[in-house]
Amino acid sequence: MHSLYPVSGVSTSSSFTLVGSPPETSNNDLFTSLEGKTLSEQLDVLNEKLTVQNRIKRGAEAMLAMEMTMALRIKVESELRAANEKISAINQRRIHIQRSAQSQRGMVGRPERADSLSVKIEDYRTVLQNAQGYLKALSNLSRPPLPKSASSSSSSSTNAPQPTQDVEKQRIDLMIKLIDVFRRYLRVRYEINLAEVVHGAIPALSLKSSKQSRAAAYRLIRHAIVDAESVRKLTDLGIDWYIIRSLNRDMKHAAEKEQVIKLIRSMIEIGTIRREANSSSSTTTTFGNSSIVPLSEAVTRAVIAVAEQPDEPFRLICIQTLAEILVVDIDLLARTDGIRFLLHVLSDGPEEIAPILASTFLHVVDSPRTRSYLHIGTDLEMALSAVTDSYGKDSDHAEKMRACTKVILLMLRTWSGLMYFCLDEMWAIRSLIAMLKLPSLELRDVILDMFFELFNIRIPAWFQTFIDGRRLTMYRRSRDGPKANPSRSNTTQPPESERVHHPLKLTEQYTALLLIVFTKAGLIDALTSMLKETTTGSTLSRKATLLLAEVLQSANHILPLSIAASMQAVPEIFSLASDYGDNRHRIIGTLALSALDSFNRNRARLESSANAQQASLMSTRGTKSGTRPRGNSVEDAVRRGQRQVEQVKLKMSMQIDDKVFQANLLETQVMTTKDYTKWKFDILLGLIEGPLLNPKRMEETIKLSRFIRRLLWFFAPFSHKFSDIPNKMANQNWIRAGCSLLTTLISTPDGYKLLEKEDPFLNQIVQCFAQLDPFNTGTRSEPVFSKKRVAETLTFGYFEMLGVLSCHKEGMELLEKHLIFTAFYHLSELRNREDLIKGIIEHLDYSVDGHPRIVLSKALTSTFRHIRLYATRHLGELIRGSVIVNAWVLKLLLTQLYDPEQDIVELAVRFLEEACESKEVLRLVVELQPTMDHLGETGHPLLMKFMSTQMGFRYLHDGGYIDREVDIWFSERNIFYVIQVEVFLSKVFNFSSSPEDVDEAIGSDAIIPPHFYGELAKTELGCQVLHEKGHFTEFAQFIKKHGLESEDPELIMKLKSVLWAVGSVGAAEGGLHFLEEEDVIPAILDIAEQSLVPSVRGTCFFVLGLISSTFQGSEILDDHGWEATLSPTGTPTGLCVPVDVEKFVTMSSWTQRVPQSLIPRLLPPTLQTELEVITAIQNLANTVIANAASRTLARMKSKPEYKAVFSSPVMFYRALHMISSQRYRMPVRRYILDLFSNIELDPSVLATFEDCKTSLNAHPSYKPSPSELTRRVSVFTRTRRPSESDDGDDEEMDGPSEIAPPLKTKPAITTRPKSRIIGFRDTGRATD
Repeated sequence: MHSLYPVSGVSTSSSFTLVGSPPETSNNDLFTSLEGKTLSEQLDVLNEKLTVQNRIKRGAEAMLAMEMTMALRIKVESELRAANEKISAINQRRIHIQRSAQSQRGMVGRPERADSLSVKIEDYRTVLQNAQGYLKALSNLSRPPLPKSASSSSSSSTNAPQPTQDVEKQRIDLMIKLIDVFRRYLRVRYEINLAEVVHGAIPALSLKSSKQSRAAAYRLIRHAIVDAESVRKLTDLGIDWYIIRSLNRDMKHAAEKEQVIKLIRSMIEIGTIRREANSSSSTTTTFGNSSIVPLSEAVTRAVIAVAEQPDEPFRLICIQTLAEILVVDIDLLARTDGIRFLLHVLSDGPEEIAPILASTFLHVVDSPRTRSYLHIGTDLEMALSAVTDSYGKDSDHAEKMRACTKVILLMLRTWSGLMYFCLDEMWAIRSLIAMLKLPSLELRDVILDMFFELFNIRIPAWFQTFIDGRRLTMYRRSRDGPKANPSRSNTTQPPESERVHHPLKLTEQYTALLLIVFTKAGLIDALTSMLKETTTGSTLSRKATLLLAEVLQSANHILPLSIAASMQAVPEIFSLASDYGDNRHRIIGTLALSALDSFNRNRARLESSANAQQASLMSTRGTKSGTRPRGNSVEDAVRRGQRQVEQVKLKMSMQIDDKVFQANLLETQVMTTKDYTKWKFDILLGLIEGPLLNPKRMEETIKLSRFIRRLLWFFAPFSHKFSDIPNKMANQNWIRAGCSLLTTLISTPDGYKLLEKEDPFLNQIVQCFAQLDPFNTGTRSEPVFSKKRVAETLTFGYFEMLGVLSCHKEGMELLEKHLIFTAFYHLSELRNREDLIKGIIEHLDYSVDGHPRIVLSKALTSTFRHIRLYATRHLGELIRGSVIVNAWVLKLLLTQLYDPEQDIVELAVRFLEEACESKEVLRLVVELQPTMDHLGETGHPLLMKFMSTQMGFRYLHDGGYIDREVDIWFSERNIFYVIQVEVFLSKVFNFSSSPEDVDEAIGSDAIIPPHFYGELAKTELGCQVLHEKGHFTEFAQFIKKHGLESEDPELIMKLKSVLWAVGSVGAAEGGLHFLEEEDVIPAILDIAEQSLVPSVRGTCFFVLGLISSTFQGSEILDDHGWEATLSPTGTPTGLCVPVDVEKFVTMSSWTQRVPQSLIPRLLPPTLQTELEVITAIQNLANTVIANAASRTLARMKSKPEYKAVFSSPVMFYRALHMISSQRYRMPVRRYILDLFSNIELDPSVLATFEDCKTSLNAHPSYKPSPSELTRRVSVFTRTRRPSESDDGDDEEMDGPSEIAPPLKTKPAITTRPKSRIIGFRDTGRATD
């Protein structure tokens, strides 16, 4: 066992060997006395040595507390380290010897556990002692050496001798050891005094220390903080000034800056506390229930400066840190100008961080308290600038525009973003639409693509055909039409046109609102204006036409009739088409109407063709599409025609005469050669599927020719003809031929007899299966059904042939007589041959009760997990593909609910959920009364489906499920439901997801998840339980009381959960009377139109859609100004939009809140030199005069009269105060700190800083006197000496290294007029 901590001075010894001893640690004489002793004697010796070393340790610690010379101190510290190392080595050896003794005696049970517990306790005490020893040693290293004479006692701490390399190495080693202790034993952190850790680490943060030492010190401090109180203490100890100085270092100190940033993030994570609402502070009404980030404004501005620097390697992590502060404590970021910086990053990039910042600002907008820090019309609109300001930019700007559109989509797909952009009469949305009218092809193309994605319009396969201007009537009529994507052929998602209609799709509900908003903002007019540009049509105009057609089609589908009709009118296009006074307008209008008409006429045909091709591809791959073909579908006529043609061909082939039949037999070349490559496959297949179906033809062929026997010989496994053919696409036709041959043989008496008794085909297959028996040692060659042959040859086709036999009664008899099923039973027990089991399960027919179902059930209960998983998945596909679900399938699927593997259980639950969409299947499952208490959270969706039927509700109520779940949902699960819905919406609307994931989410799961109260209200018994519990009355009261809550996040979350519960109850026919009794619908409408929280309004929007899913609910909402969307048959679809959209989407405006900095002002300096330096530093913040100020500071730095100023801790404090209260770029901050580089941040300087906080702070009512203002201005415009120049004032300062030296001579000619300054020093001298 190795030591838990790195201990120096310990090496390996091999001079002796102990029983069970590990590699020895260093000192040879430390454990030499253990040689030849028993384990108990070794423990006694080690205990004695441990006592001696502990005494040495205590004595050394006592001596270190006294004053002594540096040489003696170093010697004592060396002895202390040696004692600690020996104590650690002895404890390690004791633990190992104790374990060795236990293993030798075979000790198990309680004695061993007791010993191990005592070892752990003793080990923790030892670790704590070691940590305290490391900390004391670290503190001792930080003490300066005792003076040798009185004359040296007055030396400043800044002139202390530089620590030697050995001392610094010891300090780093001690800090690393302490860090290791803190990481391994969290409890030790609480036992160690944080102040001692900081005092021991601060000397390592000095300028004279190495960057590795400073990095280790920050890391040590980070691991020492444990709670908010420790973070507060850390700030009181003055760590902020060290953090500021480290953050301003260049890229050479990357390791140090990394540890500083990690420390800052840990302080935010650990030290953030929530402001209490009942606080007596005057800021309670201002901040509400927000949190306080334990960072000072000085540190926050330092982080902002790092984030502003483009070449800074830690820029992204600093931006993310600022974004986190924005969410937690927006006031801190507002006081330090961080909000403005983050808005610029959102606008200008980096692109990878823009979505995170967009989501952060959307969270800010969702609360009236936090969004008051934003300025309407200028702040969040900066996210649109890459698009709205792109006109006239070069081609490289296109990528930036596309990245900007992704951010815009993200914002428009949230309630906060949509309602914010609807402020000022939809000014932001109108500006986006106005981009379609600018003469920039690239810009308009990007905007059109954005609208396609925004309205959830999937680009059809015939998109390019339409854009190219070709006729849609010719699409897919050529043989080289587009093929389906094979990578998605195994999906089981049904085509959109075939999906079962659901009462509410959240995406459709939101898209309906977007259509109305953008239509009112002028989208259709902008698209129409694009059509006017050319009479012949361009790519962009046709793309605009397609978008217009899709928008009109979506409006017809998801909007109420009155709103959709007004959009369908497109009056401007009709006015163009009817303008007989202008032929150009007529042509444009006619072409647009023709294109829209062509789109509408061909849309159904094109979608049906695509769906038919997808279903065909799935069927050829052996998967199910999950839908049943409709009798009135477009492709049904094609299928009927194909079947009629095949029937005619079959009749004609069976009526051929003998000569033609014999000629065809010979022409196949089967009887003339055994080489199958020379056989005529088409003629051969035609004979098998045609004339040979006639029993007389089959009898003649078997008795008078070798045709049938030659074919069976070819397919026989041991002939190695068919079974050796490579598995290629061109060769798979032979599998079809084999299946057709077996079907033809069993359909005639002579063929059946041939397979039963005369031909060895089936017997050879059984023998091949027997080769796989692990106890069969008779075969030496490779088995026919080896894993390699099944994968690389057509051997796998035998399973398909056997599956064809299982589809017929005669075939089943043959399989039973030849013991094929017995072989299947044995194969299902093979460990690593899942390929065979999959082939058997996939191809057997289960329509008749018999052996195939037994084989499937045996696979479902196999001992191997992967086989059970595949069998369960195949069982689900059987349910999806069957027209009528049989009880035996449901019984097998219910059996999988008790599988020990959770993934198999979840798969079975999902299949049962899909199957229970049918009321008949749901009735069958309830009749079986499965026990589902063991499923936990996995089975809740399925059990809630049971609740929707009277029988299922009784079954669950008798089992106690209803009473238990009602209480759970009322107390906590309502909140979880809100989280589930909002997470789902963010997933659906997340543009960064892959297209496949988005398609799957939008297509299948974009319906509202089932709610317990909604399912409860679907039955009379459920409504009775809901009434008895009284929960709905409490919900209604809560909505009326807290409906307009905008501050407390917990109340807002509960309000959302209550709204979803009420809406789910109102979506049921039997639950609407609850809403009418409590009169809660008007309250929900008031919240939807008056709430200050956009997400609460959005929740009400979806809830009102739920209520509109019933006839009575839609009528009630229609009376209140909300119109429901009806299907063509007049059935409510669950989509509802307000008639007055502006009232719903418009928030009330606000006045921007500009908080004042909490950093107090300082009194001005009294000395003229100090005032000049401070004024020059202040001028560095002005980019216009920054270079002149830097040159002024450089001259001051070189003059002896200013040396005291740049060596003064008070002036250093003033400089730090300025960069902590004003915005300075990173190069300027480094330059300012370099001016005071000779000042070390030691305890004496920190004490001076503390004194300055009280002595220099000006009272809030302080106003400078006129004389002070005069002195300050005089320094600001100080006259220059002849050697000074002003030529570089207009240059931008890039950093301290680029400070231009002053010119030595004055220019001979200047264009500046002479001026005379009155009232300043040297007033008689003219300036140029």
